Amino acid sequence: MYVDFNELPDNSRIWIYQAEREFCKEEIEIILSKAIDFIDQWTRHGDDLKGSFTIRYNQFLVIAVDEGFNNVSGCSIDASVRFVQALEKVLSIDMMDKMKLAFRSDEHINLVRMNQFKEFINTHKISRETLVFNNLITSKKELETSWEIPAKDSWHKRFFFD
Repeated sequence: MYVDFNELPDNSRIWIYQAEREFCKEEIEIILSKAIDFIDQWTRHGDDLKGSFTIRYNQFLVIAVDEGFNNVSGCSIDASVRFVQALEKVLSIDMMDKMKLAFRSDEHINLVRMNQFKEFINTHKISRETLVFNNLITSKKELETSWEIPAKDSWHKRFFFD
């Protein structure tokens, strides 16, 4: 059962899918349509799930579910992954590469592989204050408070050596 993202409680579980590039306007329209259809049909062993999604910065798809309504199961999580994989095919875009890290420079979002991230630190293109996207967060509340944060406050801090 699809609901507006803002109607979900803060403890709703989320998954963040980071696209390799920004979505164009037409791709956003496709995502909007297909995501609403998917969430309206999303179930756990036949029981409806109360879910939603949001698109951030035209590059991040966030899928959410209210586990206070019904908990997700492994099968329902698998279904959401298959949904994103199907979107990747329709849009010809990679949204599953967990080895790329996203960070901001001014208003631009950059994606680099982990080894490049380390190189950028060594060449001072990335500092402890650089805003990074912590896609490992798991709740709607964390999306608002702990997703886009300085590298020093994220798991990314492990790449810095004093």
